Amino acid sequence: MSSPLPALNASLNAGCCLCLVLGLILIKRGRRVAHARAMLGATVFGAAFLAGYVYYHFVVQPELGPTKYHGTGWTRPAYLVLLISHVVLAAANVPLVVVTLLRARRQDWERHRRIARITWPVWFYVSVTGILVYLVLYHWNPPAPG
Repeated sequence: MSSPLPALNASLNAGCCLCLVLGLILIKRGRRVAHARAMLGATVFGAAFLAGYVYYHFVVQPELGPTKYHGTGWTRPAYLVLLISHVVLAAANVPLVVVTLLRARRQDWERHRRIARITWPVWFYVSVTGILVYLVLYHWNPPAPG
């Protein structure tokens, strides 16, 4: 038995990535209102992902059991580096996004720009590596030994 949630969560991460790239392009072109809309889209995709992730890990996974990575050799430490960096930066990303959005809401543009220069690459990395973790576990994972 499997769940469609990991694929849905990867799709939500992909939507977040697209909104983040679009938002960056728009702000570089001086299109502030369109930038704000793109970043709101990234926030909605991110929040939907977080809800799906929490539901999967607290409701679905206890029933199905964890999905284990079966790779060996150099792929195992490579996967672990990917996973650990993703998890650590994902935890840091939540407060970064909240502070960045609050500063934009308050129109504190100087401080918003300063933190956004940190938030954007972290958020983008977390979104991309979230997709990669999904692909590794559900599409590129070798079969379990024995």
